[in-house]
Amino acid sequence: MVKTASLKGANRVASFERGQHQRIRLHVLPTKRFKTFAISLFAGLPLSEETVTPVALIPFVLRRGTANTPETIAFREKLDDLYGAGFGFDVYKRGDSQVVQFRMDVINDQFVSSEQSLLESSLRFLGDVLTDPCKENEGFRTKYVDAEKATLRKRLEAIVNDKIRYAAERCLEEMCADEPYRLHPLGRIEDIDAITPSSLYQQYENWLQNAALDLYVVGDTTLEEVSKLVGEAFKLKAGAPSTYTKPQVNHPVSEVKYVVDEMEVSQGKLNMGLRTGIGYGDKLYAAALMYNGILGGYPHSKLFVNVREKESLAYYAASRLDGHKGLCTVQSGIEFANYDKAVAIIKEQLDSMAKGQLTDLELNQTKAMISGHLRELQDSANEMLAYDFNSVLTGKERSADELLNQVQAVTVDDIVEVARNVQLDTVYFLRDRKEA
Repeated sequence: MVKTASLKGANRVASFERGQHQRIRLHVLPTKRFKTFAISLFAGLPLSEETVTPVALIPFVLRRGTANTPETIAFREKLDDLYGAGFGFDVYKRGDSQVVQFRMDVINDQFVSSEQSLLESSLRFLGDVLTDPCKENEGFRTKYVDAEKATLRKRLEAIVNDKIRYAAERCLEEMCADEPYRLHPLGRIEDIDAITPSSLYQQYENWLQNAALDLYVVGDTTLEEVSKLVGEAFKLKAGAPSTYTKPQVNHPVSEVKYVVDEMEVSQGKLNMGLRTGIGYGDKLYAAALMYNGILGGYPHSKLFVNVREKESLAYYAASRLDGHKGLCTVQSGIEFANYDKAVAIIKEQLDSMAKGQLTDLELNQTKAMISGHLRELQDSANEMLAYDFNSVLTGKERSADELLNQVQAVTVDDIVEVARNVQLDTVYFLRDRKEA
Protein backbone atom coordinates (compact mmCIF):
# COMPACT_ATOMS: atom_id res chain seq x y z
CA MET A 1 0.00 0.00 0.00
CA VAL A 2 1.22 3.50 -0.86
CA LYS A 3 1.45 5.88 2.09
CA THR A 4 1.01 9.59 1.58
CA ALA A 5 1.93 12.66 3.59
CA SER A 6 -0.05 15.66 2.42
CA LEU A 7 1.26 19.19 1.99
CA LYS A 8 -1.56 21.61 1.25
CA GLY A 9 -1.30 25.07 -0.18
CA ALA A 10 -3.69 27.57 -1.66
CA ASN A 11 -6.08 25.38 -3.69
CA ARG A 12 -3.48 22.68 -4.24
CA VAL A 13 -2.52 19.41 -2.63
CA ALA A 14 0.75 17.53 -3.00
CA SER A 15 1.40 14.10 -1.52
CA PHE A 16 4.55 12.05 -1.16
CA GLU A 17 4.09 8.44 -2.21
CA ARG A 18 6.24 5.91 -0.33
CA GLY A 19 7.81 2.74 -1.59
CA GLN A 20 10.94 0.65 -1.41
CA HIS A 21 13.41 -0.98 -3.75
CA GLN A 22 15.81 -3.35 -2.02
CA ARG A 23 17.70 -1.21 0.52
CA ILE A 24 16.46 2.16 -0.77
CA ARG A 25 13.34 3.80 0.60
CA LEU A 26 11.54 5.75 -2.12
CA HIS A 27 9.67 9.04 -1.64
CA VAL A 28 8.01 10.42 -4.77
CA LEU A 29 5.98 13.61 -5.05
CA PRO A 30 4.01 13.56 -8.33
CA THR A 31 3.36 17.17 -9.37
CA LYS A 32 3.18 19.26 -12.53
CA ARG A 33 4.02 22.47 -10.67
CA PHE A 34 7.71 22.42 -11.57
CA LYS A 35 9.44 22.29 -14.95
CA THR A 36 12.26 20.22 -13.49
CA PHE A 37 12.78 17.01 -11.55
CA ALA A 38 14.35 17.51 -8.12
CA ILE A 39 16.24 14.40 -7.05
CA SER A 40 17.95 13.87 -3.70
CA LEU A 41 19.53 10.78 -2.24
CA PHE A 42 20.25 10.83 1.50
CA ALA A 43 22.74 8.34 2.93
CA GLY A 44 23.13 8.39 6.72
CA LEU A 45 25.33 6.60 9.26
CA PRO A 46 25.76 7.11 13.02
CA LEU A 47 28.47 9.65 13.84
CA SER A 48 31.63 7.82 14.87
CA GLU A 49 35.28 8.76 15.35
CA GLU A 50 36.34 5.79 13.21
CA THR A 51 34.19 6.65 10.20
CA VAL A 52 33.40 10.38 10.29
CA THR A 53 36.41 11.54 8.24
CA PRO A 54 36.44 8.83 5.53
CA VAL A 55 32.66 9.10 5.11
CA ALA A 56 33.03 12.87 4.67
CA LEU A 57 35.72 12.27 2.02
CA ILE A 58 33.76 9.66 0.06
CA PRO A 59 31.39 12.01 -1.83
CA PHE A 60 34.29 14.27 -2.81
CA VAL A 61 35.95 11.29 -4.50
CA LEU A 62 32.71 9.93 -5.99
CA ARG A 63 32.12 13.24 -7.81
CA ARG A 64 35.37 12.80 -9.75
CA GLY A 65 34.27 9.94 -11.97
CA THR A 66 32.42 6.65 -12.40
CA ALA A 67 33.32 3.34 -14.03
CA ASN A 68 31.49 4.53 -17.17
CA THR A 69 33.00 8.04 -17.06
CA PRO A 70 36.31 7.63 -15.22
CA GLU A 71 37.71 10.99 -16.29
CA THR A 72 36.35 14.04 -14.48
CA ILE A 73 35.94 15.97 -17.74
CA ALA A 74 33.79 13.19 -19.20
CA PHE A 75 31.84 13.05 -15.94
CA ARG A 76 30.97 16.73 -16.26
CA GLU A 77 30.24 16.43 -19.97
CA LYS A 78 27.65 13.80 -19.08
CA LEU A 79 25.81 16.43 -17.07
CA ASP A 80 25.98 18.79 -20.05
CA ASP A 81 24.39 16.06 -22.18
CA LEU A 82 21.50 16.05 -19.71
CA TYR A 83 20.69 19.64 -20.73
CA GLY A 84 22.94 21.09 -18.06
CA ALA A 85 21.62 19.03 -15.16
CA GLY A 86 22.75 20.25 -11.78
CA PHE A 87 24.67 17.88 -9.52
CA GLY A 88 26.11 18.45 -6.05
CA PHE A 89 26.30 17.11 -2.53
CA ASP A 90 26.30 18.18 1.11
CA VAL A 91 27.65 16.51 4.24
CA TYR A 92 25.99 17.44 7.53
CA LYS A 93 24.77 16.00 10.81
CA ARG A 94 21.23 15.49 12.00
CA GLY A 95 20.90 14.35 15.57
CA ASP A 96 23.72 11.85 16.10
CA SER A 97 23.87 10.87 12.42
CA GLN A 98 26.21 11.95 9.63
CA VAL A 99 24.21 12.45 6.42
CA VAL A 100 25.51 12.70 2.85
CA GLN A 101 23.00 14.23 0.47
CA PHE A 102 23.46 13.96 -3.30
CA ARG A 103 21.33 16.42 -5.31
CA MET A 104 20.32 16.56 -8.96
CA ASP A 105 18.07 18.93 -10.86
CA VAL A 106 17.16 18.14 -14.46
CA ILE A 107 14.60 19.67 -16.80
CA ASN A 108 11.41 17.79 -17.57
CA ASP A 109 11.58 16.09 -20.98
CA GLN A 110 8.42 17.78 -22.28
CA PHE A 111 10.15 21.18 -22.24
CA VAL A 112 13.07 20.11 -24.46
CA SER A 113 13.50 18.04 -27.62
CA SER A 114 15.16 15.10 -25.90
CA GLU A 115 15.04 11.63 -27.42
CA GLN A 116 15.73 10.01 -24.06
CA SER A 117 13.99 10.15 -20.70
CA LEU A 118 15.99 12.70 -18.73
CA LEU A 119 14.64 11.32 -15.47
CA GLU A 120 15.83 7.86 -16.43
CA SER A 121 19.24 9.16 -17.52
CA SER A 122 19.61 11.21 -14.33
CA LEU A 123 18.81 8.28 -12.07
CA ARG A 124 21.26 6.11 -14.02
CA PHE A 125 23.88 8.81 -13.58
CA LEU A 126 23.20 9.02 -9.83
CA GLY A 127 23.19 5.24 -9.57
CA ASP A 128 26.62 5.09 -11.23
CA VAL A 129 27.97 7.79 -8.89
CA LEU A 130 26.76 5.96 -5.80
CA THR A 131 27.23 2.30 -6.70
CA ASP A 132 29.69 2.05 -9.62
CA PRO A 133 32.57 4.48 -8.96
CA CYS A 134 35.88 4.77 -10.75
CA LYS A 135 38.38 2.23 -9.35
CA GLU A 136 42.11 1.67 -9.63
CA ASN A 137 43.54 -1.68 -8.53
CA GLU A 138 41.73 -2.50 -5.26
CA GLY A 139 40.80 1.04 -4.35
CA PHE A 140 39.79 4.43 -5.64
CA ARG A 141 41.96 6.22 -8.18
CA THR A 142 45.00 7.56 -6.32
CA LYS A 143 45.14 10.99 -7.93
CA TYR A 144 41.47 11.60 -7.09
CA VAL A 145 41.91 10.58 -3.46
CA ASP A 146 45.00 12.75 -3.02
CA ALA A 147 43.33 15.79 -4.60
CA GLU A 148 40.15 15.45 -2.56
CA LYS A 149 42.06 14.89 0.69
CA ALA A 150 43.57 18.33 0.05
CA THR A 151 40.10 19.73 -0.65
CA LEU A 152 38.71 18.32 2.57
CA ARG A 153 41.67 19.66 4.54
CA LYS A 154 41.01 23.15 3.13
CA ARG A 155 37.35 22.93 4.07
CA LEU A 156 38.23 22.08 7.66
CA GLU A 157 40.91 24.77 7.82
CA ALA A 158 38.36 27.29 6.56
CA ILE A 159 36.27 26.64 9.68
CA VAL A 160 39.21 27.64 11.89
CA ASN A 161 39.73 30.78 9.81
CA ASP A 162 36.04 31.74 10.14
CA LYS A 163 35.98 32.61 13.82
CA ILE A 164 32.18 32.80 14.07
CA ARG A 165 31.86 29.23 12.76
CA TYR A 166 34.84 28.08 14.78
CA ALA A 167 33.38 29.40 18.04
CA ALA A 168 30.02 27.79 17.30
CA GLU A 169 31.68 24.41 16.63
CA ARG A 170 33.91 24.65 19.71
CA CYS A 171 30.91 25.41 21.91
CA LEU A 172 29.13 22.28 20.64
CA GLU A 173 32.32 20.25 20.97
CA GLU A 174 32.65 21.18 24.65
CA MET A 175 28.94 20.91 25.32
CA CYS A 176 28.66 17.42 23.81
CA ALA A 177 32.10 16.17 24.82
CA ASP A 178 30.76 12.71 25.70
CA GLU A 179 28.32 12.43 22.76
CA PRO A 180 28.78 11.64 19.05
CA TYR A 181 27.33 15.08 18.26
CA ARG A 182 30.67 16.64 19.23
CA LEU A 183 32.10 15.48 15.89
CA HIS A 184 32.06 17.81 12.89
CA PRO A 185 30.35 16.19 9.87
CA LEU A 186 33.41 16.92 7.70
CA GLY A 187 35.59 14.94 10.08
CA ARG A 188 38.96 15.73 11.64
CA ILE A 189 42.11 17.11 10.03
CA GLU A 190 44.34 14.72 11.97
CA ASP A 191 42.65 11.70 10.34
CA ILE A 192 43.21 12.75 6.71
CA ASP A 193 46.84 11.76 6.16
CA ALA A 194 46.29 8.11 7.13
CA ILE A 195 43.55 7.58 4.52
CA THR A 196 44.69 5.59 1.46
CA PRO A 197 42.84 4.74 -1.78
CA SER A 198 42.35 1.15 -0.62
CA SER A 199 41.32 2.00 2.96
CA LEU A 200 38.86 4.60 1.67
CA TYR A 201 37.33 2.08 -0.73
CA GLN A 202 36.84 -0.37 2.14
CA GLN A 203 35.12 2.39 4.12
CA TYR A 204 33.00 3.18 1.07
CA GLU A 205 31.81 -0.42 0.81
CA ASN A 206 30.94 -0.43 4.51
CA TRP A 207 29.14 2.90 4.17
CA LEU A 208 27.15 1.75 1.13
CA GLN A 209 26.13 -1.50 2.81
CA ASN A 210 25.11 0.01 6.16
CA ALA A 211 23.88 3.55 5.45
CA ALA A 212 20.21 4.42 5.62
CA LEU A 213 19.32 5.25 2.00
CA ASP A 214 16.37 7.48 1.06
CA LEU A 215 15.72 8.60 -2.52
CA TYR A 216 13.42 11.57 -3.14
CA VAL A 217 12.02 12.60 -6.52
CA VAL A 218 9.75 15.62 -6.98
CA GLY A 219 8.25 16.23 -10.42
CA ASP A 220 5.90 14.95 -13.09
CA THR A 221 6.37 11.23 -12.46
CA THR A 222 4.98 8.37 -10.38
CA LEU A 223 6.22 6.03 -7.68
CA GLU A 224 5.81 3.12 -10.10
CA GLU A 225 8.02 4.74 -12.73
CA VAL A 226 10.71 5.76 -10.23
CA SER A 227 10.76 2.30 -8.63
CA LYS A 228 11.35 0.68 -12.02
CA LEU A 229 14.13 3.13 -12.94
CA VAL A 230 15.85 2.76 -9.57
CA GLY A 231 15.87 -1.01 -9.99
CA GLU A 232 17.79 -0.59 -13.24
CA ALA A 233 20.14 2.16 -12.07
CA PHE A 234 21.42 1.20 -8.62
CA LYS A 235 23.69 -1.81 -8.08
CA LEU A 236 23.23 -2.64 -4.43
CA LYS A 237 23.66 -5.82 -2.43
CA ALA A 238 20.44 -7.33 -1.11
CA GLY A 239 19.26 -6.39 2.34
CA ALA A 240 16.68 -4.48 4.34
CA PRO A 241 16.79 -0.69 4.58
CA SER A 242 18.69 0.73 7.54
CA THR A 243 16.95 3.14 9.89
CA TYR A 244 18.00 6.17 11.93
CA THR A 245 18.44 5.95 15.69
CA LYS A 246 16.58 8.64 17.55
CA PRO A 247 19.09 10.75 19.54
CA GLN A 248 18.72 11.22 23.27
CA VAL A 249 17.57 14.81 23.82
CA ASN A 250 17.24 14.62 27.61
CA HIS A 251 20.65 15.40 29.07
CA PRO A 252 20.42 16.77 32.66
CA VAL A 253 22.96 19.49 33.45
CA SER A 254 24.71 19.06 36.80
CA GLU A 255 27.08 22.01 36.41
CA VAL A 256 27.50 24.76 33.81
CA LYS A 257 30.76 24.52 31.86
CA TYR A 258 32.75 27.73 31.37
CA VAL A 259 35.34 27.45 28.59
CA VAL A 260 37.74 30.13 27.33
CA ASP A 261 39.90 29.76 24.20
CA GLU A 262 42.58 32.23 23.16
CA MET A 263 43.43 33.01 19.52
CA GLU A 264 44.47 35.95 17.38
CA VAL A 265 41.04 37.60 17.15
CA SER A 266 40.01 41.25 17.17
CA GLN A 267 36.52 40.56 18.52
CA GLY A 268 35.34 38.20 21.25
CA LYS A 269 32.92 35.39 20.36
CA LEU A 270 30.54 34.55 23.18
CA ASN A 271 28.49 31.39 22.66
CA MET A 272 26.11 29.63 25.01
CA GLY A 273 24.77 26.09 24.70
CA LEU A 274 21.30 25.33 26.07
CA ARG A 275 19.58 21.97 26.56
CA THR A 276 15.86 22.13 25.77
CA GLY A 277 14.99 18.46 26.30
CA ILE A 278 12.57 18.80 23.37
CA GLY A 279 12.99 16.96 20.06
CA TYR A 280 11.36 17.24 16.65
CA GLY A 281 8.74 14.62 17.46
CA ASP A 282 7.69 16.06 20.82
CA LYS A 283 4.38 17.84 21.38
CA LEU A 284 6.20 21.00 22.49
CA TYR A 285 8.28 21.25 19.30
CA ALA A 286 6.17 24.10 17.87
CA ALA A 287 6.52 25.96 21.16
CA ALA A 288 10.29 25.36 21.05
CA LEU A 289 10.35 26.99 17.61
CA MET A 290 8.55 29.96 19.10
CA TYR A 291 10.92 30.05 22.07
CA ASN A 292 13.96 30.22 19.79
CA GLY A 293 12.33 32.80 17.53
CA ILE A 294 11.53 35.12 20.42
CA LEU A 295 14.88 34.56 22.11
CA GLY A 296 17.15 35.24 19.15
CA GLY A 297 15.84 33.89 15.87
CA TYR A 298 14.77 37.18 14.29
CA PRO A 299 15.58 40.93 14.30
CA HIS A 300 12.74 41.59 16.76
CA SER A 301 14.04 39.00 19.24
CA LYS A 302 15.10 39.66 22.82
CA LEU A 303 18.80 39.08 22.17
CA PHE A 304 18.89 41.45 19.22
CA VAL A 305 16.87 44.17 20.93
CA ASN A 306 18.33 44.01 24.45
CA VAL A 307 21.91 42.83 23.96
CA ARG A 308 22.72 44.49 20.65
CA GLU A 309 20.43 47.51 20.35
CA LYS A 310 19.70 48.76 23.89
CA GLU A 311 22.98 47.91 25.60
CA SER A 312 25.23 48.08 22.50
CA LEU A 313 27.12 45.09 23.88
CA ALA A 314 27.23 42.93 20.78
CA TYR A 315 28.05 43.30 17.10
CA TYR A 316 25.63 40.44 16.50
CA ALA A 317 23.40 38.40 18.82
CA ALA A 318 21.23 35.50 17.73
CA SER A 319 20.08 32.00 18.64
CA ARG A 320 19.61 28.77 16.71
CA LEU A 321 17.50 25.69 17.48
CA ASP A 322 18.54 22.15 16.59
CA GLY A 323 15.28 20.26 16.96
CA HIS A 324 16.86 16.91 16.14
CA LYS A 325 19.25 17.11 19.08
CA GLY A 326 17.19 19.29 21.42
CA LEU A 327 19.80 22.04 21.58
CA CYS A 328 19.50 25.81 21.41
CA THR A 329 22.68 27.83 20.93
CA VAL A 330 23.31 31.54 21.44
CA GLN A 331 25.97 33.32 19.36
CA SER A 332 27.25 36.85 19.88
CA GLY A 333 30.24 38.99 19.00
CA ILE A 334 31.45 41.29 21.80
CA GLU A 335 34.35 43.40 23.02
CA PHE A 336 36.61 41.39 25.31
CA ALA A 337 35.94 43.67 28.28
CA ASN A 338 32.16 43.19 27.98
CA TYR A 339 32.20 39.45 28.70
CA ASP A 340 30.73 39.53 32.23
CA LYS A 341 28.08 42.09 31.36
CA ALA A 342 27.06 40.28 28.17
CA VAL A 343 26.77 36.94 29.96
CA ALA A 344 24.60 38.55 32.65
CA ILE A 345 22.24 40.24 30.17
CA ILE A 346 21.84 37.09 28.06
CA LYS A 347 20.97 35.16 31.22
CA GLU A 348 18.42 37.89 32.01
CA GLN A 349 16.70 37.18 28.69
CA LEU A 350 16.53 33.47 29.51
CA ASP A 351 15.04 34.28 32.92
CA SER A 352 12.50 36.71 31.47
CA MET A 353 11.18 34.03 29.15
CA ALA A 354 10.88 31.52 31.99
CA LYS A 355 8.85 34.15 33.88
CA GLY A 356 6.52 34.64 30.92
CA GLN A 357 7.62 38.20 30.21
CA LEU A 358 6.53 38.07 26.58
CA THR A 359 4.72 40.78 24.67
CA ASP A 360 1.90 40.31 22.16
CA LEU A 361 4.15 41.95 19.57
CA GLU A 362 6.92 39.39 20.15
CA LEU A 363 4.40 36.56 19.94
CA ASN A 364 2.64 37.79 16.80
CA GLN A 365 5.80 38.77 14.90
CA THR A 366 7.43 35.41 15.61
CA LYS A 367 4.34 33.46 14.54
CA ALA A 368 4.26 35.49 11.34
CA MET A 369 7.95 34.80 10.59
CA ILE A 370 7.75 31.05 11.20
CA SER A 371 4.45 30.70 9.34
CA GLY A 372 5.81 32.62 6.36
CA HIS A 373 8.77 30.27 6.15
CA LEU A 374 6.53 27.18 6.30
CA ARG A 375 4.33 28.55 3.50
CA GLU A 376 7.36 29.33 1.35
CA LEU A 377 8.45 25.68 1.50
CA GLN A 378 5.78 24.85 -1.07
CA ASP A 379 7.44 27.07 -3.66
CA SER A 380 10.63 24.98 -3.76
CA ALA A 381 10.82 21.29 -4.64
CA ASN A 382 14.10 20.92 -2.76
CA GLU A 383 12.72 22.60 0.35
CA MET A 384 9.66 20.34 0.27
CA LEU A 385 11.69 17.15 0.13
CA ALA A 386 14.16 18.41 2.75
CA TYR A 387 11.27 19.13 5.12
CA ASP A 388 9.74 15.71 4.51
CA PHE A 389 13.08 14.04 5.24
CA ASN A 390 12.60 15.13 8.87
CA SER A 391 9.94 12.44 9.18
CA VAL A 392 12.44 9.78 8.07
CA LEU A 393 15.02 10.97 10.57
CA THR A 394 12.64 11.11 13.51
CA GLY A 395 9.78 8.73 12.75
CA LYS A 396 7.40 11.64 13.27
CA GLU A 397 5.22 12.53 10.26
CA ARG A 398 4.03 16.12 10.45
CA SER A 399 3.05 18.06 7.36
CA ALA A 400 4.06 21.70 7.01
CA ASP A 401 0.38 22.61 7.35
CA GLU A 402 0.12 20.71 10.61
CA LEU A 403 3.22 22.41 12.01
CA LEU A 404 1.96 25.80 10.82
CA ASN A 405 -1.35 25.24 12.68
CA GLN A 406 0.53 24.10 15.78
CA VAL A 407 2.68 27.24 15.70
CA GLN A 408 -0.38 29.46 15.38
CA ALA A 409 -1.91 27.72 18.41
CA VAL A 410 1.14 28.21 20.68
CA THR A 411 0.34 30.21 23.82
CA VAL A 412 2.50 32.12 26.29
CA ASP A 413 2.05 29.24 28.75
CA ASP A 414 3.46 26.80 26.15
CA ILE A 415 6.56 28.95 25.66
CA VAL A 416 7.00 29.30 29.43
CA GLU A 417 6.84 25.50 29.73
CA VAL A 418 9.66 25.25 27.16
CA ALA A 419 11.65 28.00 28.90
CA ARG A 420 11.43 26.23 32.24
CA ASN A 421 12.76 23.04 30.63
CA VAL A 422 15.75 24.89 29.17
CA GLN A 423 19.05 24.41 31.01
CA LEU A 424 22.21 26.40 30.43
CA ASP A 425 24.92 23.81 29.75
CA THR A 426 28.00 25.60 28.38
CA VAL A 427 29.35 29.16 28.19
CA TYR A 428 32.12 29.39 25.61
CA PHE A 429 34.27 32.49 24.99
CA LEU A 430 36.86 32.97 22.26
CA ARG A 431 39.14 35.93 23.03
CA ASP A 432 42.40 37.55 22.02
CA ARG A 433 45.53 35.86 23.35
CA LYS A 434 47.33 39.24 23.68
CA GLU A 435 44.81 40.68 26.09
CA ALA A 436 44.08 37.56 28.09
